[in-house]
Amino acid sequence: MSVVSGSGACRMTLGTLASRYGYELVPPSSEGVTVTSLADEVDSVIPGSLYVPAGSVNMERLEHAAMRGAYAALVPQALRGAVDRLSMPLVLGECDDARLAAMAQELTGAKTLAMFACYGEEAGQVQRQVEQLSEFLHVLGNPVGVISAADTQSLEQYIGLHYPLGVLDVQRVLSVCAEDGANAVIVSMDERTLRRGALHAVDLDVFGVDDVPDSRLREACATACDRYGCVMDERGKAVGRTAESDALARQADEGEHGGSWEVLSLAIAMAMAAGVRRANIRSALRVSRELS
Repeated sequence: MSVVSGSGACRMTLGTLASRYGYELVPPSSEGVTVTSLADEVDSVIPGSLYVPAGSVNMERLEHAAMRGAYAALVPQALRGAVDRLSMPLVLGECDDARLAAMAQELTGAKTLAMFACYGEEAGQVQRQVEQLSEFLHVLGNPVGVISAADTQSLEQYIGLHYPLGVLDVQRVLSVCAEDGANAVIVSMDERTLRRGALHAVDLDVFGVDDVPDSRLREACATACDRYGCVMDERGKAVGRTAESDALARQADEGEHGGSWEVLSLAIAMAMAAGVRRANIRSALRVSRELS
């Protein structure tokens, strides 16, 4: 299902939607209608939804969405005449992933979360890095969420999804994580986990990638952001393994788990980039080793 629902404190009327994004309402008298969720598939529509069709749309799909309880549909201007056959108003205009993500974020009203992203060409390796970083941040005392085809969860709550994820799926997970009290979310930036453009409206704080020279870290980050739609401003940190993180990881691992120290090293480097003190890093490594 590709659907995201609003929080009780947030309201989105069709009038507000039209004025903010330059859409036209048919009929104009529907400006007071309040939508409570966004859905991009007919089967995801629930009562109160604004149906924003993914791909092409036809009269049959619009009628089906209305029968499922959609309060309105966002469609191209060419479908203006369809309103005469429907029991719901139409929002007329174009909607790309960036706008859809912005609408979803406004609807959920989710608080700002620290966003970590692991990136690489080999999906399995990226997902192992995500798992290691999640475990490490947890030991450091941070409630975290994870977005990964291997395991998407909010704290200890597993979230069933169909992969790769789209914009609404990602915003749904972020909303759940915020409601559950997470203060950070880790994203596996790979094609098994995400569709292109799925991270629109996401601002990265720390971007981690292995086996890339320091001089090319920002370039790798720009490539990933272009593919998945996220941004990272000048305050964000693009990092790889460092000599210090390697030394700490080797010492903690002591060769017991083969090459796993490299995955741990990237997690340490990303935590440091987020401002975690070295003393806390060493303490977390001791605790992690005792728990294992």
